[in-house]
Amino acid sequence: MTFTWGVATSAYQIEGAAAEDGRTPSIWDTFGHRVVGEHGDVACDHYHRMPADVQLIKSLGVDAYRFSVSWPRVQPGGRGPANPAGLAFYDRLVDELLGNGIAPWLTLYHWDLPQELEDAGGWPERDTAYRFADFSALVFDRLQDRVKNWQTLNEPWCAAYLGYQHGVHAPGRRSMRDALAATHHLLLGHGLAASVLKKPDNSVGIALNIGTATPHTDDPLDIAAARRADGNVTRIFLDPIVFGHYPADVLADLHQQGHTLPILDGDLAIIAQRPDVLGVNFYFGQDFAGRDEQGHTHDAQGLPIVREIKPDVPTTAMGWPITADRFTTLLLRLHHDYGVPLAVTENGAVYDDEPSSDGFVADAERTAYLAAHIEAALAAREQGADLRGYFAWSLMDNFEWAEGYGRRFGLVAVDYETQTRTPKQSALWFRDRIKSGA
Repeated sequence: MTFTWGVATSAYQIEGAAAEDGRTPSIWDTFGHRVVGEHGDVACDHYHRMPADVQLIKSLGVDAYRFSVSWPRVQPGGRGPANPAGLAFYDRLVDELLGNGIAPWLTLYHWDLPQELEDAGGWPERDTAYRFADFSALVFDRLQDRVKNWQTLNEPWCAAYLGYQHGVHAPGRRSMRDALAATHHLLLGHGLAASVLKKPDNSVGIALNIGTATPHTDDPLDIAAARRADGNVTRIFLDPIVFGHYPADVLADLHQQGHTLPILDGDLAIIAQRPDVLGVNFYFGQDFAGRDEQGHTHDAQGLPIVREIKPDVPTTAMGWPITADRFTTLLLRLHHDYGVPLAVTENGAVYDDEPSSDGFVADAERTAYLAAHIEAALAAREQGADLRGYFAWSLMDNFEWAEGYGRRFGLVAVDYETQTRTPKQSALWFRDRIKSGA
């Protein structure tokens, strides 16, 4: 089985040109300006520097490049015909990649919902799923002759819960009801779009952020808390996609909380578009306990405690624990429980990069992180997981959502004042790791 090495980005994080060639605002333009205080108006200026960036990708020796398409660039306002200038950019990008021997892996939605659709209700509204299917068809019609690897959504959990329940991502709402409605409608959008993308020689999937939910101890309360955490983040998405139903225990837990999902007849049959390749975005694993720090087992509403506990291990500059060993466990679990081909579509780390006078970053910690996680992923493959690729996150430093520009995931350093790109030690190591053929 061929193994694909790649790097990944997303449109809003790198493209810039936020108001050029017919592009209209997304929820992240609005949220960045109003809440974060930083935004993607210019970002890495990839929209104007794309050919040079493709040469940068080529220099790393990768097989593929995972990128996303800006919905408001291709379909301003989220409705109506395609914007010719917006589609033309991705037309050129795909041709540039293929001309340099790099396979395009295209993600249709990486969080940049057109602001007009949010004003009409956003993902909690069922109509947004149908608008997404229309947008997907516009992109597919233009690029289907050259793009063979498609992903519908990136990390719908983040879009639904960080955006609509916790309010820390765009659009910044704080409603559990909205988050659950968004969850179902994102999945419905996945199913509708996947049916558009299906073609005999295509690979169609979705990229989910998936960690490991481990009981903190063997206490039955901790085991139950880990089950709930796994259900609310992983199984609530994977079970309907792969098996055509939501997990019964998750629905029961939601009912206990007074919540339901807005499921209509026929929805689950639409959602059940089994992925040709499931994208796995992994950053860390977590422990969970069924008691709070005071020993209580239920909260003020009488609901069971689900308390996250970060493992006692070194962390990245984001405060995320480094748990490479759990990566192997996760990939094997996904293989055994869901039986779908897998690709690591995001994996990487933030560290406080300190460039030398010439801009070079000797990021030994990021290099070690990548090395450990690649070996953990390949260990799962050696143990039987159908793992078909690994994409490092991210190609270059970029706009890191609610964290702004202060957090750097890139293999390539970006000087935002000059837009100079400088491969870091981790980029050179990754290039050599690929070249080794191991």
